[in-house]
Amino acid sequence: MAVAGSDQPPPAAARARQADPALVDTQHMLSALALARRGLGSTWPNPSVGCVIVRDGRVVGRGTTAPGGRPHAEVVALAMAGDQAKAATAYVTLEPCCHFGASPPCTDALIGAGISRVVVAATDPDDRVNGRGLEQLRTAGIAVETGLLQADALDTLIGFDRRIRLGRPMLTLKLASTLDGRIATHGGESQWITETPARRLGHAMRGRHDAVMVGVGTVLADNPDLTCRIPGFRPTPNVRVITDSHLRTSLTSRLLTTAATVPTWFLLREGTNLAREDAFVDLGAKLIKIPGSSVGVDLTAAMTALGSAGLTRVLVEGGAKLAAALLRADLVDRIAWFHAPAVMGGDGWPAVQAFGIQALDRMPRFRRDCITVIGNDMLSEYARQPSCSPAS
Repeated sequence: MAVAGSDQPPPAAARARQADPALVDTQHMLSALALARRGLGSTWPNPSVGCVIVRDGRVVGRGTTAPGGRPHAEVVALAMAGDQAKAATAYVTLEPCCHFGASPPCTDALIGAGISRVVVAATDPDDRVNGRGLEQLRTAGIAVETGLLQADALDTLIGFDRRIRLGRPMLTLKLASTLDGRIATHGGESQWITETPARRLGHAMRGRHDAVMVGVGTVLADNPDLTCRIPGFRPTPNVRVITDSHLRTSLTSRLLTTAATVPTWFLLREGTNLAREDAFVDLGAKLIKIPGSSVGVDLTAAMTALGSAGLTRVLVEGGAKLAAALLRADLVDRIAWFHAPAVMGGDGWPAVQAFGIQALDRMPRFRRDCITVIGNDMLSEYARQPSCSPAS
């Protein structure tokens, strides 16, 4: 106990009462959001959620959704808090689930632990929840507040939201080019346009997505690994997705020789019945047949198939033909564009092939979110403006 005239600081509970309650709530929700970001790329088909449990001004539990989506963040945080969860406040980035699935509802866990107050950033778009979890908590006598740092929470939940609302994952198109938008010389030389720090950040982007996707042209030209090669960055490997309508990928490629240990999915054209299918499957690849289109596979149907398979966040790394087809189909949610301070000229390969834009008002437009300088290179990040019309 603090004594009048003493130089000793007041205990944690007294400091918490003296602080601005709104500021305290914001600080704890920021911590929960930081926890949620840690799990991006490893929790699909579930969203990555963060939870912080606070009692008498002291954090007693923290949790992030575990790899594979179970257990949920609330359960992890409650296990850490133990008996200290009674009469505590839980800060959660997404509304707690209230339905039985692979595990019991998180609402039951919070109620059973004696939590007295729950602060939620965003409601769950899943029809099985969508406000029902909040109502269950209120019915149990728990004080519930919603909407704190909602925009920040929705940013971490965009992949889950896309899969629930649109049936497909959030798609980020990553490009690395010269200042004039070239990705390879006329003769095909492309490694490396950007320098090591930018390429390392590109690997970190892979780690924050469920899957990395390329077209077969990139596979044939570069023989890539498509893995996140930052030791310890993520506990599970990315899914590797290749659009290869006629299975032209070499059986001795890096992708297929490692398919038994790293999830590798091929999107091929429906109805082809290729003799190579058995060989791909024997090597460990998963084949997903998609209706055909004039340029290979129907990418809208392909994205729906990936959503049905549980993916929530997909990073597309090329090539120019695939980038153009995705932009034309209005499937790109975000662009991450690395620029090297160099100019190649018009005979170099463009980052995006032609896709039929006849008028300026038909261009897909994006909002610039941020620009980051990485050594000599620069990263510009953009978000789709949904009001714009795609090419037709």
